[in-house]
Amino acid sequence: MISDDAVVADAAALPEVVDQIALARLYGEPLFSLPTDLYIPPDALEVFLETFEGPLDLLLYLIRKQNFNILDIPMADVTRQYLAYVDQIRNHNLELAAEYLLMAAMLIEIKSRMLLPPKRSEEGKEAEDPRAALVRRLLEYEQIKAAAARLDRLPQLGRDFLRAQVHIEQSLTTRFPDVAVDELREAWLDILKRAKLVQHHRITRAELSVREHMSIVLKRLQGRRFVEFEDLFDPAQGQPVIVVTFIAMLELAREHLIELTQAAAFAPLYVRLAYQPS
Repeated sequence: MISDDAVVADAAALPEVVDQIALARLYGEPLFSLPTDLYIPPDALEVFLETFEGPLDLLLYLIRKQNFNILDIPMADVTRQYLAYVDQIRNHNLELAAEYLLMAAMLIEIKSRMLLPPKRSEEGKEAEDPRAALVRRLLEYEQIKAAAARLDRLPQLGRDFLRAQVHIEQSLTTRFPDVAVDELREAWLDILKRAKLVQHHRITRAELSVREHMSIVLKRLQGRRFVEFEDLFDPAQGQPVIVVTFIAMLELAREHLIELTQAAAFAPLYVRLAYQPS
């Protein structure tokens, strides 16, 4: 049995916190008060209500928020609000502020040009509005931003939907894919291409007899006084037969069995028998 003195001693050991509720637990132990050496970075609790993607985005936001006419921008109000925002971000991030400072310088320049009297050109035309170039950039940026928003709203795989995967057991009946005419033609051309790669080139030798063709020439000359040289050759029989026929004629001329004559220079050649049968 626990004595009353022990209960009083345990209660005195607890810190003086309302209802003895711990603020947090550190490594499983209750923490009833904040540490005195706790360091919290200055930017840890900073909250950014508006974020912009660049100077044009900020400028367009200021114009649309106050329903200004983008074709007639009140440069004084817009420049004042823009510089106020630049002062805020310059205190926290100087590198980020550099890009915005360039646009601020442009706004100040446009404002100063609007305070000066307009200059007419040499042709007498009125000078262009100093805000014209800035307005064109803002309109182009707004169109691009709207197009990007429309693209972002399109369904995206992994964000808006997932690809369904269904396991289907194959049936016992074999199903063959359909074959198109073009696929069949390509398969046939591929076979022909491979056949040309593996085909063998065979060289055959035709056995031709010079003596046999000598007899053929003599038979064609018999009974004829002259025969034109070209008529003794038949191109349809192929080049080997023509060569052998020519060699046969040379042999007949060497053996003085035929004579080759010509009526004049560059005239056609004629062949005749060296002897005339009685």
